[in-house]
Amino acid sequence: MITPSARTTVFDIDGTLCFDGRSIDGRIIAAIEACERTGHQLVFASARPVRDLLPVLGGAFPSATLIGGNGSLVSVDGEVRARAAFRDEELGALLAEAGRYRAGYLADGPWDYAYTGPADHPIRGRVDQGRLARRVELADLPTVVKFLVVDATDMTALAEAGRALGMTVNHHLDEAIIDFAPGTTTKWEALTSLGIGEYNAFGNDINDLDLLRNARHAVRVGIHPGLDGVAHVTVAPDPEAVAAEISRLAAPTPVA
Repeated sequence: MITPSARTTVFDIDGTLCFDGRSIDGRIIAAIEACERTGHQLVFASARPVRDLLPVLGGAFPSATLIGGNGSLVSVDGEVRARAAFRDEELGALLAEAGRYRAGYLADGPWDYAYTGPADHPIRGRVDQGRLARRVELADLPTVVKFLVVDATDMTALAEAGRALGMTVNHHLDEAIIDFAPGTTTKWEALTSLGIGEYNAFGNDINDLDLLRNARHAVRVGIHPGLDGVAHVTVAPDPEAVAAEISRLAAPTPVA
């Protein structure tokens, strides 16, 4: 259950808490547990769909709220719902551009997914690790909430085409992937839709920009240049450093 007046701390997952694509270090888990014991309401907000958040959390923090698909999915009290999805005409236009640049993609529905990229792409190791969903044809998804391009003949041009269509586009140059979301869907937008306006936030990538920019206390993990001037604190992408910064939130003196 969301309590808008509670102290809330929001965590990105990959590159912020999880550094191997599969698990979260025990030191970080312990630090988050300490925050929860001192009254922090926990939210985990990720580019991953909710289905792929669950195995990484490994059953920890069952009362936490989950935001998946960069804001297109939310799970409150274990109930997953799509809060943003591509309209048929939007998806058709995006697929036309994907075809133009011979793109391979991962398309997520509210739970199941479609995949047309290379079988050996690194993203495959992060998809449905818990064997909770089905790989289906794109046409069999009831809606598409997220569209991730994993290869194309011109990734930059395809990213620009998505922006021209009015979509939220995160081009991750370091991973050579492009993340498309419908409209102006972001983690921060999803958070505010839940009635949460004041919060602490931890993030590491450009898709955390609005989340960190609007946080009471914003922590950048790593040195992504797109987050320069946004975070109040920067820590190394290391479990010990991240755990130490999380532990500060559980201390008796509030973070200024």
